[in-house]
Order: sequence, then C-alpha cells, then structure tokens
Amino acid sequence: MAYLVLARKWRPQNFSDLIGQEHVSRTLANAIRSGRIHHAFLFTGARGVGKTSAARILAKALNCEAGLSDTPCGTCPSCLEITAGQGLDVIEIDGASNTGVDDVRELRDNIRYLPGRSRYKIFIIDEVHMLSTSAFNALLKTLEEPPPHAKFIFATTEPHKIPVTILSRCQRFDFRKIPLVRVAAKLREIADAEGLAISDRSLALIARHGEGSMRDALSTLDQVIAFCGEQIDDEDVQALLGMVDRRLLLDAVEAIIQHDPRRALDTAQRFDQLGVALRQVAQELVEAFRAMVICKVVPDPADMLDLVGEELHELQALAEGASLEELQRIVTLLLKLQAELAGSPYPLLSLEMTLVRLANLPPMEELAKLLGRLESLEKRLSAGFPLPGAAALPARAAAPPPPPPGEHPPKKPEPPSPAPPRARGWEELVEQVKKSRPMVGSILEHGRPLRLEPPTLEIGYPEGSFHLAHFQEADNRQAVEALARLYFDHPVTLRVVALAPDRQDVPPSLLETRQSQESDRQRRLRENALNHPALKAVQEIFGGEVKNVIPIDKGFV
Repeated sequence: MAYLVLARKWRPQNFSDLIGQEHVSRTLANAIRSGRIHHAFLFTGARGVGKTSAARILAKALNCEAGLSDTPCGTCPSCLEITAGQGLDVIEIDGASNTGVDDVRELRDNIRYLPGRSRYKIFIIDEVHMLSTSAFNALLKTLEEPPPHAKFIFATTEPHKIPVTILSRCQRFDFRKIPLVRVAAKLREIADAEGLAISDRSLALIARHGEGSMRDALSTLDQVIAFCGEQIDDEDVQALLGMVDRRLLLDAVEAIIQHDPRRALDTAQRFDQLGVALRQVAQELVEAFRAMVICKVVPDPADMLDLVGEELHELQALAEGASLEELQRIVTLLLKLQAELAGSPYPLLSLEMTLVRLANLPPMEELAKLLGRLESLEKRLSAGFPLPGAAALPARAAAPPPPPPGEHPPKKPEPPSPAPPRARGWEELVEQVKKSRPMVGSILEHGRPLRLEPPTLEIGYPEGSFHLAHFQEADNRQAVEALARLYFDHPVTLRVVALAPDRQDVPPSLLETRQSQESDRQRRLRENALNHPALKAVQEIFGGEVKNVIPIDKGFV
C-alpha cells in the first residue's frame, strides 16, 4: 500500500477536529442544526489552517445519508466518497487551473442538473481569487439566483483580490493561524499514535517552523521522520530545520539582562559557528524580548505567546530582572539591528556590537538621574544662573609695580572715548505708532531710518514698493507726524525717500534687524545645546540626532 503523508492521514474529518477554528465550527454547526444554510460560503485564511478540510466536512454534513447533521457519520458511501475526494455530487475545482470564462460557463451549465443521489450539488473552488474578471462576471448571476439544490464553497488565501460583487453574496469565514501551543499538542497526539520517540522541545521546534499552519507542521514532521527515523534527537531536528538553538538564544537573552558583555559576545560567535542566519537570530531575539514585555504587562501571558514547556517560565524569570522601560529599549535596538543586517557587509560585526551595546546599557535609574540633571539645568537657564563649570569672569588686572627711584611713573593711557549714543526713539516711536495705528506701525517697521533729527524724520523704502506708495498719501504722513510730535514733544516733518535697489549705504529696517538677531540667537542656542555634555550623553545612549532646538526661556540671548 502506498505511503500516506501525515497531513492527509490526519486530515480533520469532523468540525471538532478543526484545531484553532472553533469560531468557524460553531457557526457552521449551528447553521446546519437550525436549517439556515446559506448558498455560498467563503473561507479565507493562511495556508494549511483547515479551509479545504472545513469545506469537505461541510459537504459531508450536508450530504450525509444518515441525515442532515453537524456530525456526519463518516461511514456512508457519500461521506467516504467525499473523504476520498471522489464525490459525484461534490465537485472540487482548482481555481488556479480553471481561470477562464469557459470553465465557469461549463460549471454554470452543470449547476442546472439535479444531484445524482445526494441532497445538494456542492461546488468547492479552491484559490478562487485566481479566476479572471470575466470568469467572476460569469459566476455572478449564478450566485445571485442559484438553484435550490446548489451550494458553493470558495477558499482563498487572498480575499482582497475577489470582486466586491462576489464577496457581498457569500458568507465569509476568516480562519486564524493556529497557536503554537495547539499545534504542538496535536503533534504530540500524532507522534504518540505513530509510535515516535520525540521530545516536547523538538515538537515545539517543528510547530514553530510551521508558523501557524497545521499542514506545514505535519509536512515538517514527515521530513524529520525521514531524516531521523522513529528515534528523533533534538540536535538532529535543530540541524535539519536550521533554526536558532533555543538554549543558546536564552543564553544571549540572559547575558543582556545580566549586563554581561563578554558572554553576549560569546553567544554571537557561537551563532555564527553554527551557521545560523543572523537575521533569523535577530528576529528570534525580538520575539523573545517581546514575550518578556508581555510577561511584564499581562498577568497570564500563555494565551498570547507561542511558547511551550519550560521556555515560558524561563522568560518570565528573566523578565523579573529588568524593568518594562529597559525591555522596550532593547526591543527598539534589536529592531534596528534587524534592518541593518539586511544590507550590512559585516553581519557578524553588527550582531556582536549590538549585543555588547545591549549588555552595556545603563540601568534606567541612571538615566532617570541624567534626565533629572537636564531638568535642573533647564531651571538654571530659565532663572538666568550660569551653568555649572562655566568659565569664571576674568580677574581684575594686577596693579603695575612702582617705578624705580628717580623715574617718573608712566603716563596712564587715555580711556577710550565712548561710542556715540544711538539716535533716540526709532524703535520706541514705531511701537508708539503701532499702539494707535497698527497698520501704519507695521509699514514703518519695513522702513529704513535715514535721519532722526527732529524736526526732520526721513525714512527710505525701495522704489515701487507698496510701503512707499502708502506714504505718498498725505493723510498717512500726517498721522505719523502727529504721533511723532507727541513722542518727541516737538513738531516733526516726515520725509519718505525712494531707494534704488543697488543702494547699500542705508541702515537696516527694524524687521531686518529683528530677523538677524533671531537667526543669530537660534544659531548660538543650537551650538550651546549640541555641545552640552548632558545632551551628548543622551545621544550616546539612544543613538539619535537633534532635529530641532526649542528655547525654554524666551529671554535667552
């Protein structure tokens, strides 16, 4: 007799056999018991999670000769034919091979005929998303008004490729990936029934390799049996699957948590010696620390984690040695490592340096102290106090020694003449005008003060500018003259001069002066921030860059 692979030998035969799809089983069973059976079903989900098996179980339940039931007998000719894939009234079609409109037209012609000996003529179309647009259009009318003896069951891994007009006419059931714990438990049941000597650790590796697919996990178990026979060692499974050694992975995690860089570096080298893909190592580390974060947050994390046996307890114990914030920092750096490894010319070096850095991360208590120092420095800056360690003011120069006897003392140098005072009141005058006439004051801010010697006030504007045209009106000039007379307590005559575009010997406007001061202020503020030792320490820890510097004190100059 030909060998039957485990995935076919252990295919689910009843709704109760569908592992991890209880929501689908319960809904379909209730529909059958109540007689509310839709004419079209859509089963969606990842590969190997039970879509086609559920379709066959539903077909047996509808056509079982023992009666319409959610638990088909499995022994009548109809059930046996459907199980073997040879049912006369249950037609299975591969959507990937029958994509054309002619195939659907043939199916549509076949629908008109009554079933040969069953209650329903059932059409199971796998990978239905592969049908062409014209094929879907040909199927649409049949789905809209199907004959009472016809039922459709569609299965697909990509429901988004199915037209909305088809989706709206089907009852949709989303199949979930099967949790690792459930897969491992089913593998244990099958291994015991097959007489295999295999540990729970190896079964967990096989289940993890299946990535939520029961069929893939059984195919992997078949491969392991072919390699090892009925006596299966953990090392052989590890070597065959090329997966990360869980014990070595936990050693790396423990080295990071216990801040042991030497041990962390040693685990990186052992990963490389085993020939494991280093991106896979980074992914496994991310999943391990994610599990530790969940252990910190969730009281009962077993339902959320794909962990079996002692591994969950070990990660829970390791999570006790780190705070939630530290674990989140580690996950962030490992995600960065995973991205770096994709294009790194030295992947081992990237892994080594990251593990050493993770093992040397300062505790969160030290970081909290550092942030406290930053807050203290902010308060000192706000209050106008000098920073700690700032250079002291230069000491007063010592008095020169007295001259020798008989010599005249040197003549004291003349003190430098004071700078001439600024012309009184241009900025203050503009502010005074803005209080009474805001628009006029804003226009004055764009002007260049050429002469501020009452009774003459001379302002320059570029030729052809809006501001120059504004003051060509007598009412606007008189308004400024009246306000300037109140400010200077003296009659004032306003003169507005047109300035050539290439003229350089004019003072800047108030607006230009303020923009220049603000630009210089921002430059000095950024330089002071970037050179601050506290900021450098933060950058060294987090590896970030400064995007923007915001002053905490508007009085900073």
